[in-house]
Amino acid sequence: MVDEDETDEGLRSLAAARAPLSRLCLATRRVTPVADMLRFVMGPDGAIVPDITRRLPGRGAWISATRADLETALKRKVFGRAFKGKGTTAPDLADLVDTLLEKDARSALSLANKAGKVVTGTTKVEAALASGDVRVLLHAQDARPDGVRKLKALTRQVENAGARQVSSVDCFTGIELDLALGRSNVVHAALLAHPTTEGFLERCHKLLRWRTGTSDIEEHGQGEGHAHVTGRMQGTDTE
Repeated sequence: MVDEDETDEGLRSLAAARAPLSRLCLATRRVTPVADMLRFVMGPDGAIVPDITRRLPGRGAWISATRADLETALKRKVFGRAFKGKGTTAPDLADLVDTLLEKDARSALSLANKAGKVVTGTTKVEAALASGDVRVLLHAQDARPDGVRKLKALTRQVENAGARQVSSVDCFTGIELDLALGRSNVVHAALLAHPTTEGFLERCHKLLRWRTGTSDIEEHGQGEGHAHVTGRMQGTDTE
């Protein structure tokens, strides 16, 4: 069992007390902001389950939110140490996390849609971009490359004219976009500036970090560093 005092070291300083909430990653042994981590708990049946919203009761074990780090944790059997030899991990635990994170992102997209902040259809997306109120440009993974290039070029034009910076995301297939938005044949969409849009973008960052190890979604105003989404220590909720 890992000594819980280890996770309290460094908190005696004022700077540490003011730092963002963090936990010890059991895979990397690094103290990491919880925003970049996944929490796991032991369910009533003894199974180790991901707590995507960090709200489930019980003792929490924390892993940096990348698939590679979770797989490292499973190889090292760190959950057994964290839960005092109890609990079982399913062989598809990493796949379950991927499914839950993707579902969480789709739910956030649906919420933005219900708030009236999602525009679909190439013509309407172009008009929204011209208005300067678009925060996220969303493309289906199976969208035609020429259509994507056209909208990206328009985005650069409006940004150069002083519009807000636009993030470009392609987390989902067209079918998944249809389901999330309750519409047919969605290929391109624009999310207008709004708290629900920021919530969606945050979840896309989490999904990207999980799958690739980085959360750098393309910001058109910063060039073409596009990352395709496929397919701070406080408290005592440790290990």
